[in-house]
Amino acid sequence: MTLKEIRDAIGKAVDRLNTTEIVNDAAAYEALEAEIAGMEAQLVRAVKAQERSAKLARPVDPREPGAGIEGDVTDADARTLSSLVSEARAMSIREARPVRFDDCISIARRGLNSTIDRSKAFRNVGEQLQAVFQHYASKGTSTDSRLVRAPTGAGEVDATGGGFLVQTDFQAAIFMLAHDLGSVLPLVNKIPISANANGLKIPGVDESSRATGSRWGGISTKWAAEGIAGDESKPKYRLVEFDLRKLISKMTITDELLQDSTALTAIAGQAFSEEIMFVTEDAIVEGTGSGQPLGFMNSQALITVAKEAGQAPGTIVKENIDKMWARCWARSRKNAVWLYNQDIEPQLNSLNGAVGTGGQLVYLPPGGVANAPNSTLYGRPMIATEYSAALGTPGDLVLVDLSQYTIVDKGGTQFATSMHVAFDTDEMRFRITYRVDGRPMWHQPITPFKGNLTKSPFVAIGQR
Repeated sequence: MTLKEIRDAIGKAVDRLNTTEIVNDAAAYEALEAEIAGMEAQLVRAVKAQERSAKLARPVDPREPGAGIEGDVTDADARTLSSLVSEARAMSIREARPVRFDDCISIARRGLNSTIDRSKAFRNVGEQLQAVFQHYASKGTSTDSRLVRAPTGAGEVDATGGGFLVQTDFQAAIFMLAHDLGSVLPLVNKIPISANANGLKIPGVDESSRATGSRWGGISTKWAAEGIAGDESKPKYRLVEFDLRKLISKMTITDELLQDSTALTAIAGQAFSEEIMFVTEDAIVEGTGSGQPLGFMNSQALITVAKEAGQAPGTIVKENIDKMWARCWARSRKNAVWLYNQDIEPQLNSLNGAVGTGGQLVYLPPGGVANAPNSTLYGRPMIATEYSAALGTPGDLVLVDLSQYTIVDKGGTQFATSMHVAFDTDEMRFRITYRVDGRPMWHQPITPFKGNLTKSPFVAIGQR
C-alpha cells in the first residue's frame, strides 16, 4: 500500500469509529481502535521505508550556510524532516484532513530548529507577498527590511531576473506540499544537485543484451579448467546527462486578496504547490526532452505492445494486459505500478479470463473480491492520473517502474520568486521558478538471456 492509500484507509476507519453503532458497541469500538492503531504503525513503517526518497526530496538542509533562517542547528538537536513529515501526516489522519500548507511551514521551521523572529523573518507567505506588493506600490519608498533581494539577472544562478527571494521555510513548504500531493513524484528516483551546478552527468552501464559476453556492456565470464585463464573483458559505460530546465509558475492576485494575509498564504501556497507538482509529473510521463524533462512515453526505452488481431478500437482486452506484464523487466515487477486514464475503467471492469466453461476475475477494483484498498492488476497497484492518454491511444494504460526514472533539481530546493509586477485592474503578478530535469535511466529495451522478446521497466499498449 502507498502512503496515500494507508492514509485513506485510516481516514475511513476513523469515520466508522465515529458512528453511533460503533460507539455503542464497546467490543466493536475496541477492535476498530486496535485496527486504526495497527494502520498508524504501518504508516510509520512505510514512511521509514521511503526515508531515502523523502530525504532526497527534502528541500531544506539546516546546516547549509545561508539557509535564510536565524538559529544555529547541530546534528544533536536537529530532527530529520522526514520524521516531522511523518508526524504531520499522522496528525492530519487523526483529524481526518489532508496535510495543509501551514503544516508544511511548521515542519520546515522545526526542521531548521528555529523560531520566527518577527524583526528578521515573515510569519507567513501572505505577509511576505503583502510586503512585496507594498514595495512596488510605493515605488520603492516603503520597503520592508525583511525582504531579501534576488540577483539582478546577470548570472545563470539567477532563476528569477530580479525581485525578492521567497523565505527559505516557505520554499520548503511549497516543495513538501507538492511532493505530498503527487501520485508520481514520490515514486521516482530524486537527486538534488548543488547550488552552483547547472546539470549532472551520471555514468550508466551501456547494456542492451543479457547474453553471455554482453552483460554489463561486455563482461565475459565462463567456466574454465584449472590453469586456463579467462577472456579479457571490461564493462561498457554511457553518459547520462541532465541539464536543468526552468519551470516557471505565475499567479495574478487581486488587490482584495492581497489585503488578507491568511487567505493569501493558503491560496498561494496551495496553488504554487499543485502547479509545480502537476507540470513536473506531466513531464515525467510525456515530456518531450526539449526545454523540459524527457518523459518515459517519449523515451527509446518504452516498449509498445501491439493490439490484438481484430481488436475493436478504443478497447482493452486481457491479452493486452498479459503481454504488457510479460514485457516488463522481471526485476522491475516488484516496484511497478499501472498508470491509467479513468476513462478506461469500464473496460477494466469487463475484463475476465476463460477457465474451462467459467472464468476468472482479471481486474480487482477497490473493495472488490479481495476487499483490496486499491485497484490491482497482476497484484500491482493501479493509479489513475490526469497525465495518462485518452482511451485507445498509447499511454492510456502503462506498466512502469518509476524507480528507473531519475529527476534532478537544484539542491532539491531551487525555488525562487520573480516579482515582476503587472498592475492590471488592481492586480499583482507573482512568479516562482523551479529548476529540474529528468529522464529514464534506460536508453533502450534489453534483450533477455533466453528468449527473443525485449524487456523494459516502461511498457504501454499501441494504438487501438
